[in-house]
Amino acid sequence: MRESEIIRMFIEEFDNHALGDDAGFVRFNDSWLLVTSDMLVWRTDVPDFMTPEEAGKKVVTMNVSDIAAMGGLPLAFFFSLGVPENTDEKTLRGIAKGINKGAKEYGVKIVSGDTNEAREIIIDGGAIGRGSRLLLRSNAKPGDLVCVTGELGRPLTALLLWLKGEEIPPKILEKAKNPKAREREGIELSNYANSAIDISDGLSKELWEIARSSNVRIVIDEDKIPVNEEVREIVKDPIKIALASGEEFELVFTIPKENLGNISFDFTIIGRVEEGEGVYIKREDKMERLPILGWEHLKGGDYVNL
Repeated sequence: MRESEIIRMFIEEFDNHALGDDAGFVRFNDSWLLVTSDMLVWRTDVPDFMTPEEAGKKVVTMNVSDIAAMGGLPLAFFFSLGVPENTDEKTLRGIAKGINKGAKEYGVKIVSGDTNEAREIIIDGGAIGRGSRLLLRSNAKPGDLVCVTGELGRPLTALLLWLKGEEIPPKILEKAKNPKAREREGIELSNYANSAIDISDGLSKELWEIARSSNVRIVIDEDKIPVNEEVREIVKDPIKIALASGEEFELVFTIPKENLGNISFDFTIIGRVEEGEGVYIKREDKMERLPILGWEHLKGGDYVNL
């Protein structure tokens, strides 16, 4: 079974849950308590161009990004560590240093941890946050503009070059090795946007998540997608790479047009939300249904439709 099928199956079996967004949420006094978990598996998530310290920091970033996508303030980080018996101290100490570095960067406290034996290194991280107004995938409204922070394509380009044994330019490698969560942007968006999601599996998949959850149609413009310039120079189909590139940790959000002037950070408007269903992309004068591109676990360890 694919990752998405397993998730749907488990949710079907749960009677009382708050799943289906980047983080779960429970009402706590006059705010929302946000809880998320995101696992890093060495074989699939840590190419050998990453150091153990960078891997440790990445697992903090992954979880903080989920809190950011909900419009929450990250407060704490926790983790469980699975390690083979023969794991050397240098690797473990590097992971610990990376977790500490990530916690300091995002201002979160490390509150819990557990260790067990495993066949490969697994860091199962989690984060706790607090929000006053949640950004739900299910709250996109017809008339909203679809926007994205940053630029796209570098992590997937780095991975593809690595898989082919080719040299990775430093600026391409930078984001793959040291991604950043958009926690400040998420907090600001909680005041003005209607919905949001972070790009962990690819822009295409995230747009489909919003469209399905909100029962709306999303239309994006190919020419508006913010593709990294070096990616444009390296790959044959930069738009496809930008749509499929995972672990970007940029935020995709939908926002009423009248609220755009309140946003203080840089972003790109790539499309709009309409009544209907599905996700479509405008290419010159043609409108095409956007295929679902991006990473999916348990799909042969490969990118879907790439």
